[in-house]
Amino acid sequence: MNSFTPPLPIVSFSGIGKRFAVAGGELEAIRAFDLDIADGESIALLGSSGCGKSTLLRLLIGLDTEFDGEIRIDGKAVRGIGSERGIVFQEHRLFPWLTVEQNIDLGQVNEKLTSAERTRRIEQLIQLVGLDGFQHAYPHQLSGGMAQRVAIARGLVASPRILLLDEPFGALDALTRQQMQEELLAIRARAGITSLLVTHDVEEAIFVADRVVVMAPRPGRIKRIVSIDLPHPRNRNGYEFNRLREELLFELTGDGDYQAPPPRIENLPLDRLAY
Repeated sequence: MNSFTPPLPIVSFSGIGKRFAVAGGELEAIRAFDLDIADGESIALLGSSGCGKSTLLRLLIGLDTEFDGEIRIDGKAVRGIGSERGIVFQEHRLFPWLTVEQNIDLGQVNEKLTSAERTRRIEQLIQLVGLDGFQHAYPHQLSGGMAQRVAIARGLVASPRILLLDEPFGALDALTRQQMQEELLAIRARAGITSLLVTHDVEEAIFVADRVVVMAPRPGRIKRIVSIDLPHPRNRNGYEFNRLREELLFELTGDGDYQAPPPRIENLPLDRLAY
């Protein structure tokens, strides 16, 4: 009989700890962080400021190599940056003197490609993020949401398998933020990538993630992992969505075990109503 061997997670955090030297002392930023992420999965790290969310992204992207424990990608230890990982920051960080296509091209500066291959990739990404016609525009000619689309394209242009997003929509207005969350889901579906999103927005976490990792602060550690089993597109006004929102808000701000309130009759599906 053949035994089934489950596939390795694409990303594995094992016993991660991180400390910083502060004012002659030491600050423990992260303690005993363990998490496996499956290929194609969308994870949201949810928590208040100071719980180590962005630090974990810096460790995974390879910008900081001084930490306890081990981070593996496809079973191999992370040693610095790599083309299999792309990142998008809260601020788009576009160079104002470069056009949209030139800013995107910066994401593949270390790729060994011909000029034609580079151009083809840029065109594909411009189509993917819905910016066709803006190839030659400069950042000051773009809206905030469009600038973030360019930043996402730059993060994807080297064809990473893992996309890291550090509160990428936090600086946008509420309507544009919702539109960009929907666009992120569409981009993920088309590109077929794994994503790790850092956010303090409960609704955003529920809307985009397969699992939400709730972080506790000082030191940053996992408080709870919540699976989001809602189908896409997710209804922000639906009963289950709002129940999850209340549950996750309680995890961030409350103590003890969460007790869900009984559903109001108008929120129940017809097959659960008794006549």
